[in-house]
Amino acid sequence: MAIHLTAAMRVIATGMTSVIRYVFTLTPTLIITKRAACWSLFIMALTGLSASSFAVFAADIASSHFAANSNSNSNSGSSDAIKSDVSHIQAPISKTIVTTIQQTWQLNLLKEALRRSDSGYKVQQMSTQMNQKRKVEEALAGTVDVFWSMTSKELEETVLPVRIPLFKGLLGNRLLIIRKADETRFANVKTMADFRQLKAGQNRYWPDATILEANGLPVVTSYQYTNLYPMLEGGRSDYLALGAQEIGEELASHPNPALKVDSHILLQYRSPAYFFVSPKRPELAAAILAGLESMVSDGSFDEMFNRELKIEQLYREAKFEQRVIIRLDTPDLSPLTPIERKELWLDLFSMQGAK
Repeated sequence: MAIHLTAAMRVIATGMTSVIRYVFTLTPTLIITKRAACWSLFIMALTGLSASSFAVFAADIASSHFAANSNSNSNSGSSDAIKSDVSHIQAPISKTIVTTIQQTWQLNLLKEALRRSDSGYKVQQMSTQMNQKRKVEEALAGTVDVFWSMTSKELEETVLPVRIPLFKGLLGNRLLIIRKADETRFANVKTMADFRQLKAGQNRYWPDATILEANGLPVVTSYQYTNLYPMLEGGRSDYLALGAQEIGEELASHPNPALKVDSHILLQYRSPAYFFVSPKRPELAAAILAGLESMVSDGSFDEMFNRELKIEQLYREAKFEQRVIIRLDTPDLSPLTPIERKELWLDLFSMQGAK
């Protein structure tokens, strides 16, 4: 082995490619697996290549080497054995996952689910702000490993959904930011026909826009969420519909004395939010699901959910049961949505509301 190492050092000047090619021309007297392991470690240490990079590069070099020597009978058995070994080189699963999720309930839940799955993953947050379309693109490219979003059939067919509703359906119970001057106008809404006289402001990338349009509601859209507020203030739209758990904080982040949270209407539709995982990381999706199911099973999901989102306080302040409920269909809802699992949802969908 020392002789071979010395010989390899002499050809380093010709580049890493030559070194790797030299590996596959070594005498077949060494056991194939031992030879592959020794030389893999040697070249990785020598060049600074990561294991995953080496696996890809070495497989490529091996392939070209075997093709060039396919007519040689003397080493055919050895070559086949080595080729078999190389084809089984697997890049190690990364234990660092990249996410766009910021410091929120969703991030805390993700970390706890991963801890429960005993997976050893470490979460790395991206500081770059991305719209929905960009998140999907980055997940497909493998740059982003996991993000969260309200679901749609298209999204579930593009990336990997973890079908545990992060907000137990709360995100589909929408309160409205309106102009204070229109408070009486909204108080007079009693039916769907009344509600259809009002224009919604929506982000074009959000599935909500499609849901509202499918239910015959007029919608004015923008590709930038922040544009929705001046559109509302200027009269281009009449309301912004946001999840009940987020609306107070959202309005506070866009303070305007002319705006308020409506106290009369609850806009309701099934729109679960899930963790979505890059198709390149199916093992990560499985780990998250295992952790979440464990939390649902022992009640810790509900305990953490109620505590972090202050659900009791939210129910008191929102007064859901005193509102006129405008219920919408979600035509794009996946048939795999776990609606039958009552433990995953709040009781809001069974409320009657004000008449």
